Amino acid sequence: VQLQASGGGLVQAGDSLRLSCAASGRTFNNYIMAWFRQAPGKEREFVATISRSGSKVYVDSVKGRFTISRDNAKNTMYLQMNSLKPVDTAVYYCAAGQPITSTTMRDYGYRYWGQGTLVTVSS
Repeated sequence: VQLQASGGGLVQAGDSLRLSCAASGRTFNNYIMAWFRQAPGKEREFVATISRSGSKVYVDSVKGRFTISRDNAKNTMYLQMNSLKPVDTAVYYCAAGQPITSTTMRDYGYRYWGQGTLVTVSS
């Protein structure tokens, strides 16, 4: 499956952004989808995941601010990001795969990756 992330940009603290991840090539709803991010000088970290049935898991630092969703009819996943903070600055990557339960928050659990979209939050 090919993934194309979009929607990043430069915003101020407290603003909102919505990222999109468009999928093509294989049946989208066969896959568990996820967002990861990588801040400058840091390792890539898990942000959120959504199962085929819509169950969601978030990293603690974004709970209550970010919402992951998917539209299987449009082969698209979203990440609504509200109340953005400077620490959210990173390249955001979307991923698709069929990870086992213990790897849903690990990047090695996902086979397919988008190219990343940069989110910059200024203070």
